Amino acid sequence: MVLRCTAKALNLLDVRPASLGSTPPTDDDWYLNLIWIDRRKCLLFVHTGTLFPVFAADVRKGDLRPIGAYVVPLIAGHLQAEGIPADALGRLAVEEVRIEQTASRSILAHMRDMTIHARYRIQAMGGLERTDLAFLNRYLRRSLHNRGEYIRPLDLAYERAGLTAASSEWN
Repeated sequence: MVLRCTAKALNLLDVRPASLGSTPPTDDDWYLNLIWIDRRKCLLFVHTGTLFPVFAADVRKGDLRPIGAYVVPLIAGHLQAEGIPADALGRLAVEEVRIEQTASRSILAHMRDMTIHARYRIQAMGGLERTDLAFLNRYLRRSLHNRGEYIRPLDLAYERAGLTAASSEWN
């Protein structure tokens, strides 16, 4: 699994860009950005091929060492919560997580939009402490994004997994 990190995320992980390899980008890559909300570290992971987001709140730097032990169960759990097999969006293995620099401005723009949606929802719910993170993640996966046509990340993830899409369901 390739985890493409923004400069903020690389700084959080104490990784210097010069020490990174240069794996060619694929649709199986995941992107990671660090977001500060209510003076707390939050992480937004987004799958390149489907824009499937995973939002994690109140993360501590120590939780991220090693990064694979944190990210793989987190992503697998969110995929399974939506009824998607854990390996449907690429192989998830703790020992195979490789950190790389970002490679797509388009994905970063979608992440910026998701961050705006997340901040708005968190504020509407009364702050991070009162936010239902399961609801927030379901909301982000069902929000429309323009990729030449308007799509929902959950629909793309279901399609990729060979499942019937049901993005209007909120259960």
